[in-house]
Amino acid sequence: MQNNQPKVAIIEDNADLREELIFFLQHKKFAVWGAESAEIFWKQLHGTPTDIVLVDLGLPGEDGFSVVEHLNKVGGLGIIIISARGQQQERLQGLSLGADLFLVKPVNFAELAEAIGALWQRRNQHHALLLPQSDNTGCWQLLRTEQILCPPSGEPIKLSAKECAFIHALGHQANEVISREELHDVMFEYEKIPDLHRIDVILNRLRNKAKNKDLALPVRSVFGKGLVFKGKLVTI
Repeated sequence: MQNNQPKVAIIEDNADLREELIFFLQHKKFAVWGAESAEIFWKQLHGTPTDIVLVDLGLPGEDGFSVVEHLNKVGGLGIIIISARGQQQERLQGLSLGADLFLVKPVNFAELAEAIGALWQRRNQHHALLLPQSDNTGCWQLLRTEQILCPPSGEPIKLSAKECAFIHALGHQANEVISREELHDVMFEYEKIPDLHRIDVILNRLRNKAKNKDLALPVRSVFGKGLVFKGKLVTI
């Protein structure tokens, strides 16, 4: 392994799992530390540097969703949710709050190490990707900090915060249909009387932005079911 590995923090209240993860990732040459709660994590974060945070959702005290939201506001850190909760609604909520990845327990440790490495590599390439070159693989790129959507070729599209969250939620589950109701609940904080027209407004704005740059937005409507991102999206 290379020496420029990221520093990893783990917030997991299951002591056995936390220690197993620390042991395995240290064996893979990552610098790792762990905390059993959000409160302990925040205290230790001030004096212990980290690059990527693994967050369990079912924490005592402050829950994982709150941690992800605050980490996203802090900025500069990769965020991976690791949880036994794997419903689509929870995935969407975690991603909309700022998580880069959502992995469902039980997690394959080797795949987790690969995911951490891939996320770290993407973050290191971040500035180089601000002026993307043509991508023959047809992969779209979402630069979340800058709120820019980069097509495989052509001009990047500047997004609003809601447009960025919309693309991130759909793209993370590319080629899977997500209902408008689920998207609305996550993006507009579970309002009692949802206005699904707001989702269509966001989609129409995005399509117009893409059209103005002679691009076809890879988001399709599936009648009676919802929306789907057709293709592949890499989020940075």
